Amino acid sequence: MNNTFLNMASIGDFDPLNASIPATKVEITVSFCVLYTQGMGNKEWREYGRTEVIDNTLNPDFVRKFMLDYFFEERQNLRFDLFILFCVGSPPISQDFLGQACCTLGEVVGSVGSRLEKPLGGIQGKKCGTIIVKAEELNNCRESVMMQFCGNKLDKKDFFGKSDPFLVFYRSNEDGTFTICHKTEVVKNTLNPVWQAFKIPVRALCNGDYDSISFVLLPNASQVTLLSFLVDIEVTFLDYIKGGTQINFTVAIDFTASNGNPAQPTSLHYMSPYQLNAYAMALKAVGEIIQDYDSDKMFPALGFGAKLPPDGRVSHEFALNGNPQNPYCTGIDGVMEAYYQSLKSVQLYGPTNFSPVINHVARYAASVKDGSQYFVLLIITDGVISDMAQTKESIVNAASLPMSIIIVGVGPAEFDAMVELDGDEVRISSRGRFAERDIVQFVPFRDYIDRTGNHILSMARLAKDVLAEIPDQFLSYMRTRGIKPSPAPPPYSPPSQPIQTQI
Repeated sequence: MNNTFLNMASIGDFDPLNASIPATKVEITVSFCVLYTQGMGNKEWREYGRTEVIDNTLNPDFVRKFMLDYFFEERQNLRFDLFILFCVGSPPISQDFLGQACCTLGEVVGSVGSRLEKPLGGIQGKKCGTIIVKAEELNNCRESVMMQFCGNKLDKKDFFGKSDPFLVFYRSNEDGTFTICHKTEVVKNTLNPVWQAFKIPVRALCNGDYDSISFVLLPNASQVTLLSFLVDIEVTFLDYIKGGTQINFTVAIDFTASNGNPAQPTSLHYMSPYQLNAYAMALKAVGEIIQDYDSDKMFPALGFGAKLPPDGRVSHEFALNGNPQNPYCTGIDGVMEAYYQSLKSVQLYGPTNFSPVINHVARYAASVKDGSQYFVLLIITDGVISDMAQTKESIVNAASLPMSIIIVGVGPAEFDAMVELDGDEVRISSRGRFAERDIVQFVPFRDYIDRTGNHILSMARLAKDVLAEIPDQFLSYMRTRGIKPSPAPPPYSPPSQPIQTQI
């Protein structure tokens, strides 16, 4: 598969060795401003583009739109600087700063109707007005292609038999390298295979550019025939988000004694005054992205494997804020504060049981099956699971609910058993019953640590990997249940009086 990218705009620095397929493309409507973006892992703002200038209005509506690649799994920071131009003689034009607003692309698409309104700041002691940012998903990002191929009289490759043929499809990158975008199943012992029809998003196949599609036949492969090619329009993750579906985020933190005394620098829970520990980095990296899709920003925060005051009872499902009736924390900063306070009050103990916190979130997910909410549980742990059988059963049960589980392993321990929970290769099962779908993503944090000590980059790499599967897991639940996205709110109509700046 040979494809050339055209007009591709990326928020982050392009790294051909780790090129990712964007979840989709969205269109940002802005007015009278300069848009700046940040590369992944650094704080440097770079100018991305400018609108045209419209004269004599306090409520301009501009034609220029910015095309941005959208990644659910990345924190994509945006900054809007607004200016006004004056004709003042020589030089004929001068520029005055009107205000500034910062947000993430996730905040925009995660707002009701993908419309975000923010106050402008940047001028001390002055109200600068309002900026409105709207996002619209491009139509060609909703398209998928259904294809089927067959082979006829292929070359015999096996010494004693015929052949076991399969097809591999590649997408070409800008630097001339190739990325696998699909591989068919193997058809055993035949020279005339008929492969199963398969569906692939157009963005993965050719980034929406149909003119760039061509099939390159390798030597001795001229007998491969395209049987069918059908383009289909599908609802997307953003259709549900725009229709009001909320992503509910819960965090569960390992307080077992194997983490080490939090008062000692060797502990994985050590609270250094200079930098975040591994638990805090994992929590912040994932939480700051997911919180953009939760309107009330109230997050349950749980702990497990500790003795609680005042009687020293062991708990595997306790509220970090100390209030079991209301374990919700305000924003990710509130979760971080509750985590730090818990370290001062509980005694690290054990064992490492996952099933209680999984069942905790599953109870809530089981009560909301209409597509209005989807639940994501982040478990951060340092060791081997003690209740593996119960955890498998909990995951198999949760796989039929609107729920996903992210497990981040911190520290130097071996996490071989954890891989079994991640159903990428073999679907997890319990008592002979297989999970309906893959809902678990496990990664060891040490694989994402930047060797130069750039913690921002380490956190961005972690979040990018652990969150990448969430949109597809979300869609798999909605589609198998036949749940359609709710209608988006009606388009915004600007007020009759020019009281704000529309972007």
